[in-house]
Amino acid sequence: MLKGRLGLETARIPQADRHGLLWLGRGRLVVEDGTLHFVTAGDGDLPPGDYTIPFQMVSCVLLQPGTTVSHDALRLMAAHGTGLLAIGGGGTRLYASMPFGPDDSRRARRQVAAWADPEQRQSIARRMYAWRLGEVLPRSDIAVLRGIEGARARESYVHIARQFGVPWRGRRYDRSAPEEADHPNQAINHAASAVQGIAQVAVAVTGTVPQLGFIHEASGMAFALDIADLFRDEVTLPVAFGAVRDHKKKPSEPLERVVRRVAAFAFRRQKVAERAIQHIKELFDGDDDPGDPEGR
Repeated sequence: MLKGRLGLETARIPQADRHGLLWLGRGRLVVEDGTLHFVTAGDGDLPPGDYTIPFQMVSCVLLQPGTTVSHDALRLMAAHGTGLLAIGGGGTRLYASMPFGPDDSRRARRQVAAWADPEQRQSIARRMYAWRLGEVLPRSDIAVLRGIEGARARESYVHIARQFGVPWRGRRYDRSAPEEADHPNQAINHAASAVQGIAQVAVAVTGTVPQLGFIHEASGMAFALDIADLFRDEVTLPVAFGAVRDHKKKPSEPLERVVRRVAAFAFRRQKVAERAIQHIKELFDGDDDPGDPEGR
């Protein structure tokens, strides 16, 4: 048995066992004697050391800031179908990914089929709205559903801002000049970008098609935006308003940096990546109708 070997009871590398994600930071991912090693100076819960990684048991390695990877490591992981994502700290951004995914196209094909069928497409949208709002919305045009959700969102801003003691004057910002918005609106923008990053991680891990969204349409990351919105009330807004509150204690620190730090902590504590992956699986895996909003 190798000290620090992932998969043993004594392994010291934290891993979300359910989905096989391995988070690594501040170190070198290399190959020695045909085996994948991670040599780190220490990062968060991971003490300094040289760790042997049984990559065949890991679906995806997530490289956080301060890491490098050798060509041999990329080649070995690609040969064994182990994914690799370069991400921001805690999953707040997705910078690059090595093509991979389950050796099965059923999930992606189900997504495409549901997206191409107007009735299934609307049903998927209703199911995601049901997850977000806690109730099944009526069978209406997507524009009507967006209007209902928008009204609920305005209520959420007021309620969550009050919880964190942050003054709220409404959702106002200029997309061409986002830094001119007040701090709560800037923080919401930064938090939304962070949650989109962790949603992109989930989309990449599940092998789904990021361009094919069911609520969002124009963006090349439309499906990731759909998934990110599932966590708006529970994660995005609390991160944003919590960061504004923390920023008041140390106003010299850039607000975006505070938001990313708060977001990374929330992602780990609330297992956002794992839950996003599970949502995607519930939409497209199994024999049940993926568009049934009641989940029957």
